Amino acid sequence: MRTLILCGGKGTRARPHTVEVPKPLMDVAGQPILLHVMGIYASQGFTDFVLAAGYKADMVAELAARLPAHWTVEVRDTGVDADTGTRVARCAPEMGARWFLTYADGLGAVDLHALAAFHARHGGAVTVTTVPLPSPYGTIDIGPDGRVVHFREKPRLPDHWVNAGFFVVDQRASTWFGAEDFERQVLPALGRAGELFAYRHHGFWQSMDTYKDAMELSALAGSGPRPPWSVHAEAGAGGGAEGGGRGGGAEGGGRGGGQQPDPDGIGAISGARS
Repeated sequence: MRTLILCGGKGTRARPHTVEVPKPLMDVAGQPILLHVMGIYASQGFTDFVLAAGYKADMVAELAARLPAHWTVEVRDTGVDADTGTRVARCAPEMGARWFLTYADGLGAVDLHALAAFHARHGGAVTVTTVPLPSPYGTIDIGPDGRVVHFREKPRLPDHWVNAGFFVVDQRASTWFGAEDFERQVLPALGRAGELFAYRHHGFWQSMDTYKDAMELSALAGSGPRPPWSVHAEAGAGGGAEGGGRGGGAEGGGRGGGQQPDPDGIGAISGARS
């Protein structure tokens, strides 16, 4: 299966760090976040990539030219001002009968083989990986008498599930690809048609929207023998996922420093420039 990665946005929430460098090339633990995303797929045997570039597409192409020789990487310039739905639609005809789709700024320990198997079972056109909403704030547990009994630091909210990327798409979903905005138009249309299903991921996932997010991801990458978005690390920690429900969603983006194990020999590649 091929993997389409959306790499073309301007990364406005991560400015000024994206003025000179596109967000997919911002640094996390010593290498561009895009390489971490690609590594999630490559470590599980999926090494055929299409990068839907736009803003500073030439820099994405420069990085692609230095990737491991056993990877197949095509960079498609889908337009500087194109929205996510347009980028997907422009690449979809070349993706094959069934393919992966994800964002260049979200990292998760997603078992891609389990995800693909879930997709094959339900028969819908698209599967979206969902995660419990990460609260941006700490929460307070309050007793019936108003007494504060517990503080929780930015917990996950299990009653609310959000789009984490890591899609599986059947080519017949192209029927719904006419709209510009994939998240606000295409996914809801697929949901109304009964063609969208959600794969519930309970393990590590984090998006990179800001420079602060990138620094947090870099710190996490250096906190153990493997980064927490490694499927192997997640299995060892007792994480996992399960199928169920229906989904729609959101997306993420950011930047950082650090080190991590490099099973595919890509550690020497650096796409970020200042």
